[in-house]
Amino acid sequence: MTPDPLFENLVELYYRDLYRFAYGLVRNEADAADLTQQTFFIWANKGHQLRDQAQVKSWLFTTLHREFLQKHRRENRFSHQEISIAEDELPQVMPDTIQKMDARLLLDYLGRLEALYRGPLVLYYLEDMPYKEIAAVLGVPLGTVQSRISRGKALLYKTLCGPGDRDSREVAHE
Repeated sequence: MTPDPLFENLVELYYRDLYRFAYGLVRNEADAADLTQQTFFIWANKGHQLRDQAQVKSWLFTTLHREFLQKHRRENRFSHQEISIAEDELPQVMPDTIQKMDARLLLDYLGRLEALYRGPLVLYYLEDMPYKEIAAVLGVPLGTVQSRISRGKALLYKTLCGPGDRDSREVAHE
């Protein structure tokens, strides 16, 4: 079977952006790659149904987000294994990983947010999407996107500062 040049072009154009979006959602390289590949698999099977080819990027991001939510729902149905049980299987932290900890820490905190807020924040800050495009990708009204980004930022700030730290009003007055 010969490769489809249109499909290959589509993968070349959007794989990186979709992977970054997926990684922002799942915070795991393997899961992000799986989610991205699943999105292109769905495109290969259902992409012909898209009437307006100008909406390909939006369709791909929407499909990836839906797959993420579906996977997230499945994972929540099953209990998770306690970390103490698998402690011996965890990798040792190498010295060069300390350099990468700030970005990973931020992604970890971002990952602690509900998926409801995480998706819009990742699309806005990591994918540089405008609110209107985020609304199209997530299938929600523009005001909802604005609200979720605002609330998500507030929750992220609260998580980063912790309960014992000064709040933003104190810092702003200095």
